[in-house]
Amino acid sequence: MHTVLFICTANVCRSPLAAALLRERVKDSAQDWRIESAGTWALEGYPMVSKVEQVLNERGVPIPPHRSRKVTAELLQQFQLILTMEEGHKEALRFEFPEAASRIYMLSEMINQRFNVPDPMGKSYREYKITAQELDRVIEKGLEKISQLSQSEGPSLYVPKVE
Repeated sequence: MHTVLFICTANVCRSPLAAALLRERVKDSAQDWRIESAGTWALEGYPMVSKVEQVLNERGVPIPPHRSRKVTAELLQQFQLILTMEEGHKEALRFEFPEAASRIYMLSEMINQRFNVPDPMGKSYREYKITAQELDRVIEKGLEKISQLSQSEGPSLYVPKVE
C-alpha cells in the first residue's frame, strides 16, 4: 500500500489539486494507493476552489469529493509520505510533529530540487493552470521516488511513544 498526504496552507487549492493529479496518474497501477490532502492553516469543511475544479475538468481528471481539513498528529500517523508545497510548510510540520519529520518532504524534493510551488489563490485562472502544469510535471518526473517513499509494509505506520 502506498500512502501520500499532500500539504498546502488552506487545503482548498494546491494540495487537493496535487492529490487529484497523483490519483489520476496511478489509477491504472496494480498497487493500492491512498492519496489525501490537508492544510497547515486550514479551516475545516471548505470545498476546493472552483478554479481548481475547472482545471481538473479541463484536464479530464475526475473531481473528487473534498472538504478542507487541518493537519493533525493523528492524520500524519496514517501516511508514509507527506509532501508539502513550500519550505515553510515542511519546517513548520517538522517542528510541530517531530515524530513524523523523517516522512516530510517538499514535493520538489521528489525531483531532487528545492522550490516552492506558487499559490495561485486569488489570481487569474491562467495562474491555476500554470500551477497544475507544474504540479503535474513534478509528480510525473518524481513518480518513482514518490512510489518508493510512500510504500508501507503493514497496515499500521505509527508506533506510539511509550513514556
